[in-house]
Parts: sequence; structure tokens; C-alpha cells
Amino acid sequence: MKPFAYGRPATATEAVRSAAADHSAAFLAGGTNLVDHLKLGVRSPSRIIDVTAVTSDRIEECGDLLVIGAGVRNSTLAADHRIRERYPVLARALLSGASPQLRNVASTGGNPLQRTRCVYFQDVSAPCNKRTPGSGCSAIGGSTRHHAILGASTSCLATHPSDMAVALAALDARVRLLGPSGERTLPFTSLHRLPGDQPQHDTVLQHGELITAIELPPLPIARCSAYRKVRDRESYAFALLSVAAALSVNAGVIQDVRIAFGGVAHKPWRAYRAEDALRGAPATEKSYRNAAQAELEQARPLEGIDGGNAFKVPLATRTLAATLRELAEQEGTG
Repeated sequence: MKPFAYGRPATATEAVRSAAADHSAAFLAGGTNLVDHLKLGVRSPSRIIDVTAVTSDRIEECGDLLVIGAGVRNSTLAADHRIRERYPVLARALLSGASPQLRNVASTGGNPLQRTRCVYFQDVSAPCNKRTPGSGCSAIGGSTRHHAILGASTSCLATHPSDMAVALAALDARVRLLGPSGERTLPFTSLHRLPGDQPQHDTVLQHGELITAIELPPLPIARCSAYRKVRDRESYAFALLSVAAALSVNAGVIQDVRIAFGGVAHKPWRAYRAEDALRGAPATEKSYRNAAQAELEQARPLEGIDGGNAFKVPLATRTLAATLRELAEQEGTG
């Protein structure tokens, strides 16, 4: 680990100003994997700016919005009665992530900013375009079991690891930012980016921009929502694939739906094609599978020394169908 300066600013404005003055500075908040990457030599910022105390740790009603301060811990958010009642998909996603000890530290602002997950990215002896642009992608022809089937490029095959972020993508959430140019708000689905030819950028954040809060809109459909995570072991494992979904059914016909996939792309993947296929369709197994197929037509499975990840395509179909079936049954008994 290389030496670095450490700062603990008193306000968000001070934190942003400090980061803007040093292009190599990095924010530290609960839920990011910055400390892991410092130990591995993946990152070596000149200055670390601890922002754990500069953003709100409250969940507040602001008009018709539920505003979650960036300092709210994952365990606190998962236990909040408003989240459990209005947005159960988010509570279930949070409880699916990491361990209780880590959820007690991980924050609303930090969790979505985990770097994309790839064994080659974390191995400084392997070429990686994310660490060193232009050096190549070691995952191509290598181990690809955990890698992307949607939105990947020849520069990067990595997937985003956050469970929380998948639920937020499905909930039409918005993210509040504070940066050197002031405040702005953007859809959560626009926060993360696909790799293209610049995989070193996981998000659209400008240097020095800080997440200050997440907004959840009033979304009646979210009361009937669920998160399903498929992983290699039951405890403390990243998703091979996950589904966040919300469903509204009336007289056997799907009125509205929200779907996002995790473990399939460089960002949480909002399944707009599947949603379009389901609205107005009968709430049947055939509809669920047809919708999955509509979304996964654009999938590009990878070969690899570990057998590749073509299994994710049928796995995504089955997992989406199971999640929607569960929600339709819940609607029928609600």
C-alpha cells in the first residue's frame, strides 16, 4: 500500500472542494471497496477523503418523496418500516448483500459505488483496461463464469456487484449529487455506465462529485415487489444473477411492472424490453418467459476456461419467471 494523505472534512461542501483540488483524491464511505483495493494495489490515491460524517443519516418524508440520506446504513434502511412496507424489494435486496457486520457499516451513498467485480481487475499482475486503459482485458478467453452477458464490450466484461443498486434501478429512484459545479439530480438508472471503450469509468460522476441522497418516488406498484438472488453459496456471495421486480395485476392481466437484473452487466440492468412485453399481457408463465426472451435476445454469452456463462440466459429466464409468479400469487391473495 502506498502512503496517502487522509482528511475528514466537516461538511459535504468542504469534502467536494478538497477532492476537486486533487485529481488523485478519492472519497471513502461505508460500502465502497476502496480499502480492499488499497490493500491489493489496485488503487493508489494521493488523498483519501472520509465522507462518512458529512451527509445525512436520516430517512425523511419530503412531500411525496422518501429521501434517504447518503449516510444511512444499509442495516438501518432495511429495517425501516416505510421501506419494508412500501418498497419491500429494496429491503430484501439489502438483506441479501454481504453480512450483518458489513451492512452495519455500508451506506446508501457508498454501496452503489462499489467498483465492478472481476478477478482480473483485482489482480495487479494481470492486464486490465479498467486499471490501465489500453492494456487489454484478461477476462477475454479467461474465467468468465461471473461476467456480463449484456452490454459488455471488447474492453471489459465485468459486472456490477451491488444488490441494493439493482432494486433502486427497478424503483425509478433518483440520486442527488453535490459537485464542484453545484447540485444536480439524475435518474439512478443513469448513474452507472456500460464499459464501451472507457471501462475505467464505472459511473457518470465527475471527479469530486458526491452522492448526498437517494430519492424514492411514490410508487404504489412497489408494495408488491421482490428480490431474488442466485449465488454459488447461500451466505456472503455475490450474485451470479439477480432479479428485482414489482408487479400489478388486475383480473389476470398485468397492468404495470418494473424489472431490473443484477449480475448480468457492467451496471444494474433495467429490463425495459421485458416490461414492455408484459404490460397488458396475461399473468401467465408463458408471458413471463416470453418477456425474458425479449430482453435476452441481446445477450452475448461468453466462452471461458471455466465453462463460460451461457448458463445465465436460461437462469435469467427461470429466475424472472419465478419472481413474477411469486408476485402474481401475492397480488391474488392481497
